[in-house]
Amino acid sequence: MASAPYRTWAAAVKSTLLAVNHSVLFLCVSMYLGTGWSLVLFSFPVVPQLTVDNYYLQFVPQVTAATQFFTWMTAIMSIAALIMVLVEWRNSLRWVPIVVLLAITAATLLTVEVIIPLNNQMAAHITDQATLIDVLQRWMRLNKIRVGLWTVQWVAMMSYFARKYLDVSAARVVSEQGSV
Repeated sequence: MASAPYRTWAAAVKSTLLAVNHSVLFLCVSMYLGTGWSLVLFSFPVVPQLTVDNYYLQFVPQVTAATQFFTWMTAIMSIAALIMVLVEWRNSLRWVPIVVLLAITAATLLTVEVIIPLNNQMAAHITDQATLIDVLQRWMRLNKIRVGLWTVQWVAMMSYFARKYLDVSAARVVSEQGSV
């Protein structure tokens, strides 16, 4: 049987590792949220000014770099969300990582199956203006859906941390009332 100090230390280490896991997941969903809304607010408005001569530098290098980075980040997010599902499985907060994991999966499928083929078309140097307009309009429409999924991820994780904060605040109030 483990001694009480060891159990206390092990519990503290476990709590710390879970806090790091959940915080990394929140960091990742926040990066997606920021990237997505930045795209919608600052990149989409210039699309009407793009032509076959100037679109490439406006989109392709950034999208290529983002795809490479987010591929690894999505793998990390998925692992962190699975860990969170296992940890929270027996309480009401289990729905948070489940929602996050479902939104990660949906956004990833949307990206791989539909958006990346459009990225590849743009990377191949579209030379017809009508084709460019069609591809960019579909790309923006699909990215709005993906930004919606990223927003769902962030709201779910924010609700988790808000709930934890409110639980601690309520416990503090009860503790203060009991010591009066």
